Amino acid sequence: MWTTGIMGAFQKVFSHFQRGFMQTMRRTGSDGMQPRPYSLKSSSGPPWRLLFFGSDHFAVESLKLLTASSGILNVHPSLLPRWRGPAPIFHTILHGDTVTGVTIIQIHPNRFDVGPILNQELHLIPDNCTADELGEALAAKGAYLLIDTLKSLSERLVQKLEQSNAGARYAPKINTSLSWIVWEEQTCDQIDCLYRALSSRIPLRTTWMGKTIKLLDFVGKCHISLSDELRKPVPGSVTYQKESNILAVCCKDGWVGFKAVLLKKRLTATDFYNGYLHQTLQRKMPYQTAEVLFVSRKEGTASHQKRENSVW
Repeated sequence: MWTTGIMGAFQKVFSHFQRGFMQTMRRTGSDGMQPRPYSLKSSSGPPWRLLFFGSDHFAVESLKLLTASSGILNVHPSLLPRWRGPAPIFHTILHGDTVTGVTIIQIHPNRFDVGPILNQELHLIPDNCTADELGEALAAKGAYLLIDTLKSLSERLVQKLEQSNAGARYAPKINTSLSWIVWEEQTCDQIDCLYRALSSRIPLRTTWMGKTIKLLDFVGKCHISLSDELRKPVPGSVTYQKESNILAVCCKDGWVGFKAVLLKKRLTATDFYNGYLHQTLQRKMPYQTAEVLFVSRKEGTASHQKRENSVW
């Protein structure tokens, strides 16, 4: 399901059209005036009732009652069959897609996101777009597309296109296991996608001296010059860049930077260096490595496929 904020954007745009395209009908009963659900009056077919929902529980219970009706339309924020499932927007950003879109489909009872396509529109994803920004853009586009679909519904039902399974991918719920960075395996671009997909809901995480540390205010790829050019840094190596006030961390193919971290409390890069990193380096014995490491939580890699601790 879409977030409350995204659904709000959808409803804002949709209600603008609703005033000119829909009529609120009321019926009179023995107990007086009773409200009747919104109905769509279309010259091309019978009234279509619309239901907005924003939570999994509400959706499931509602759809149980609606599956026996003549048809249900779904506004899905991806170019189906790509990214079927509950979190298409997050996976679109997470996997670095450059194009997505909105698809209007008929819902098959007990099988979601696989119904025939009635309408579809492309959307080019801007550089550095976050999941929240993409969600708002697709919500607005989805509202326009739904109105367009309903205006010519009879024709679109005749011309509907069955989905192919070719290129289909599943977009499971986002959970906290995805937020653990594996410095040895993930590239600068992959960490950038991960941050833009998750950070508004779940901060990126790593471990430092056995403690979980949350990485905040990502600044992207960094160009780092080490004093010893012959020494190849180990993934997870941390260096403080005084000029730019960032913590740079070595990953699979380069360095990425963060302006702040959350340990016991939020700390700027400077505060973290002065309070922790600098002291750690001073305590190291001559025979120990001079590097300070953020350590990957290895079990995080395998747990990416799990649904535990789902938050979105």
